[in-house]
Amino acid sequence: MREPRTNGTRGLETLDEFDGVVCFGGVDWWYHNRGHYDLQMMREFARELPVLYVNSIGMRTPTPREGAMFARRVARKTRSWLRGRVQVERNFSVASPVSWPGGGAQANSALLAAQVRRAALASGMRRPLVWVACPAAADAALRLSSAGLVFQRTDRFEAFHGVDAQRVERDVATLLERADLTLYCSRTLQASERARRALFVDHGVDARRFSAAGESDAPAPEDLKGLRRPLVGFVGGIDAHTFDDALFRRVVELTPQADFALVGGCSLPSERISAPNVRHVGRKPFEQVARYMAACDVLIMPWRDNDWIRACNPIKLKEYLAVGRPIVSTPFDELSSYAGLVRVARGAEAFADELRSALSTPHDPAPGRARVRDESWAQRALRVLDELSELGLHQAVGALAP
Repeated sequence: MREPRTNGTRGLETLDEFDGVVCFGGVDWWYHNRGHYDLQMMREFARELPVLYVNSIGMRTPTPREGAMFARRVARKTRSWLRGRVQVERNFSVASPVSWPGGGAQANSALLAAQVRRAALASGMRRPLVWVACPAAADAALRLSSAGLVFQRTDRFEAFHGVDAQRVERDVATLLERADLTLYCSRTLQASERARRALFVDHGVDARRFSAAGESDAPAPEDLKGLRRPLVGFVGGIDAHTFDDALFRRVVELTPQADFALVGGCSLPSERISAPNVRHVGRKPFEQVARYMAACDVLIMPWRDNDWIRACNPIKLKEYLAVGRPIVSTPFDELSSYAGLVRVARGAEAFADELRSALSTPHDPAPGRARVRDESWAQRALRVLDELSELGLHQAVGALAP
């Protein structure tokens, strides 16, 4: 057996084998959509070894200036904290440690690390692989004795609305320097940074689930009934840093013959997405998302033009393709890999033109479905495990949750 290796990054000797995965997540299991990259990867890993998913500690501190949204944020995070550690699936536990949003303070990081350490031990882990999807957890993650460190760099968090950009940049720089492996799903973001060891691992998709929904004759969900055809849909978070509400409202005005369904949580004031032919039905469980996409005639992605979007690669793109509906989107870099499969338009007038064309032109779903058919989350997880193995980090034989 090789001698235990020291990578010089955590100040602690690390071992070659890991007996589980501790993931500092980017979302909260209890109230966010469960289709996110970190959650999907962790559910795949849990088929083989224990996983502890640590609900996101948050990138920014809510303020009363957010109005009603402030109260909702505080209430839902408090409910999450009160759950403690819960085993939600075989080999998969979720922990909600008490921590101040944004990380940073030494005492805060020490408290977070202590809570996670106890939860990992309770989940049967002594030498976990530590996975960081939320940069604010960097200091706490580095306090844990681990077999290795993975940084999931799937978004440009320093461009997130309302965060302390300098603090996030410091956390990101630390993780890029110290992580054994940094994972990217945006080629643009990967090309702009220098990590110790980087790997492009694109999003996966449950192609069978979404394709089946698109081919089904099942009726539309109850809260979409009564809407006119054609029906244009957006599924995802409706937030200030991603969703271009001004463009969306103008497109709605220019397309009065269609109704629009917005499916997802919204942090914008309701009047910014309201119109007579728009219905917002709120956030839905991941298991129901495919039905809502399939109920639409065209699916859209009206993104803002900013640093966050330029470095993005939305999971919903593959889901949209698998469902098999025409897609209209504003431009972002990763669309270059989907030439001919997505209608791309810059500006409201061009977007509305493409939307009307999509509504009036017969659509063949086969090319889009073929493009994503073999891109499963299981395949993505195996790709990461293979890369870790090349680095000398191996899954411990017989690692099972208690």
